Amino acid sequence: MTTARLDPDSVARLVGDAVTAPSMHNAQPWKFIFRRADDVIELRGDAERALTRTDPHHRALHLGCAAALFNLRVSAARHGLRARVRLLPDESQPWLLATAAIGPLALSDEDHELAALHPALRRRHTSRFPFSDEPVPDALLDGLRSAARWEGCRLTVAGDWHLETVLGLVRDAEHREDIDPLVRAETSAWTSPGRASSGARRDGVPAGAFGPRSSRGPSPVRDFGRDAPAADRGWAVFEQRPQLALLGTPTDTRVDWLRAGQALERVLLRATADGLATSMTSQPLEWPELRWTARDPLDAMGHVQMVLRLGYGPQGPETPRRPVADVLKIRE
Repeated sequence: MTTARLDPDSVARLVGDAVTAPSMHNAQPWKFIFRRADDVIELRGDAERALTRTDPHHRALHLGCAAALFNLRVSAARHGLRARVRLLPDESQPWLLATAAIGPLALSDEDHELAALHPALRRRHTSRFPFSDEPVPDALLDGLRSAARWEGCRLTVAGDWHLETVLGLVRDAEHREDIDPLVRAETSAWTSPGRASSGARRDGVPAGAFGPRSSRGPSPVRDFGRDAPAADRGWAVFEQRPQLALLGTPTDTRVDWLRAGQALERVLLRATADGLATSMTSQPLEWPELRWTARDPLDAMGHVQMVLRLGYGPQGPETPRRPVADVLKIRE
């Protein structure tokens, strides 16, 4: 896979790497179209996989699709190619989120940085398990901040009072979910209480990825088992002061969401490569009246796009992925 002309098998390998990206409730809301005539891969959002109650404006859908786009860039660099990306290339096609023209690698520092992240693609999994109290070293946090800046975003680590604010918002969001039957129904639709098997669905959150129940108050991760109980989850004590980082953008447009999704995946892959476990705490961002209070008012960040939990602990299990054949179409 070293020439500019791509064959379908090569594109399938690129897309196979792309779809390892995280997405809200593992809905995998993406479609890819390969235009053979000009070696362009189109990334489109899948309206049928949109979460209409918790993501009515499709912000989270943009984040997930953009994370897959970043993985595509990483995979291309690993295979001696470059993906030249255009975001929202056609205003008349709102579900066309980006195009990636695949061509020869330029051997720049950026390309080397991308290729170096490739081993982390299939090791990165969301961990809903307790982390230790060992602090993440400043040097690693600086690397994660740099990863966000590569994509035009900002990553800040929550200090004492800000951490308490965000954790309070998490609890508030969970309460709102509990009393909203439409939210609970939507979450349940993407949750599988049974263990994954060869005949299981290839999307959503399986019971094996729920993590244990918290035995001491609320935990900093979403409990997918509240309405889909799994008998063998067990109980555990989560960290009292989780290490949370907020990823944000200056403004809050669709382009910002696409940049943030790429920054999110770059940070997650960098963290994985550095030996960190990660999860995402997006509950407060799903409620407009809570989201605006998540940011630190003394920080330059304008809009929080994701809250990440970082630390040392068990890596989460692999979650199912749809076959490449289901998400990729070839167009002559």
